[in-house]
Amino acid sequence: MRFRSIVITGASRGLGAALARRYAAPGVVLGLIGRDAAALEAVALDCAARGALPRLAVQDVRDAAGMDALLREWDAAEPVDLAIANAGIAAGTRPDGAAEGLRALTAQVEVNLLGAAHLVEPLLPGMRARGRGAIGLVTSLAALRGLPDSPGYCASKAGLWAWGEALRGRLRAEGVQVTLLAPGYFNSAMGDRYVGARPFSMSAEVAAARVARALDREAAQAVFPWPLALALRLAPFLPARVVDRVVGKMAFRVREQE
Repeated sequence: MRFRSIVITGASRGLGAALARRYAAPGVVLGLIGRDAAALEAVALDCAARGALPRLAVQDVRDAAGMDALLREWDAAEPVDLAIANAGIAAGTRPDGAAEGLRALTAQVEVNLLGAAHLVEPLLPGMRARGRGAIGLVTSLAALRGLPDSPGYCASKAGLWAWGEALRGRLRAEGVQVTLLAPGYFNSAMGDRYVGARPFSMSAEVAAARVARALDREAAQAVFPWPLALALRLAPFLPARVVDRVVGKMAFRVREQE
């Protein structure tokens, strides 16, 4: 396996857990970061059964100082060659039709955008000094077009996409790979909270396989599934009022209040 020391945020469940299990192999050191201790331990046991060497941290990615101390310690003990920023949250239109509001917007930016930066920035000095390393930023197809029911999520993922593009252009010459990963709908606890159509939805394991392939081949980006990706790529070339009318019919509300 190309990567021998990997850190994944949001590793307790969903895509993060599926990625941890996919990369679990004899001798691979897996740094698993999440907020659910019991779920994180269960993922670690699965990975250890496959020969991996898991190290766990119940850590909030919004805590910049805590993330910095943890990651510098891990990198000093076993230099990290792949970091996957996967932790994310989503709010959305409330069950009563109310907009998500400023508080929800702030929370999503803090986790989805700043949380990714809190993973990447502490590891960059080591990667740059070694002249190698890989970073995977899990954004979303929602980064490509603002959707009326999830403005905060779309904004936070679009910000992550733009930040990642800037990083990729700056770090390539130093031997550090940055891959932008924009999956569509996949089965997860977060997705299960929503009411609405989820076309081309896939399992977390299928999404993890596509993410891993993109990272292994050093792709600049992986945007999938292609039918949804193509539709969103073409949207800017259509009249805005037409696109607004189409996406306005894509109601996607949460099932219950958080």
